[in-house]
Amino acid sequence: MKILAFSDIHDEITYLDIINKKTKKYDPDILICAGDISFFARNLNSSMTVLKKLNKPTLIIPGNHETAADIFSFKSENLIPLHKQIYIKDDYCFYGYGGGGFSQTANDLFNNFKKFENKFENKKLIIVTHFPPYKTDLDIINKIHVGNKTLRDIILKYSPKIVISGHLHENERKSSYINKTLCINPGPKGIFLKI
Repeated sequence: MKILAFSDIHDEITYLDIINKKTKKYDPDILICAGDISFFARNLNSSMTVLKKLNKPTLIIPGNHETAADIFSFKSENLIPLHKQIYIKDDYCFYGYGGGGFSQTANDLFNNFKKFENKFENKKLIIVTHFPPYKTDLDIINKIHVGNKTLRDIILKYSPKIVISGHLHENERKSSYINKTLCINPGPKGIFLKI
């Protein structure tokens, strides 16, 4: 499985162009946007049109700059809203939970995630969130861990293969492990993964 993951583009045409070029170069099976494709939903239509023209399945969650309704309004064959949803491709199960970014707990995340537990039982699980997991290289701001503890608990209990998140621009393109789970913040320039 080839994945091109990115986050926090914030309607910057330069970053959309980079994602376009990387899509042509790497020919990923799937693209993943971990939120904040826009800047407070401004020009959301143009950004989503660019993604749609890439003609690849693109899983997308809202960040803290757009709502779930904003993202769901662009649902199409190639633009697949993943917020509080799963997407299964081959032997992989993708789970997404968007929005937020400022809370260290998310009871709704845990409750929603549990609903799909039987769907990813025999699959390789990949989780996509906007906020990073707690106590990793992805959540350090001013030497303090500010990530989400609920997400960390899920990682410790379910051992997903990969967790893709964004939100903290200071930590883009960083990666960290929680046990065997790779946690990454791909940032707006994106990261290509072959798994």
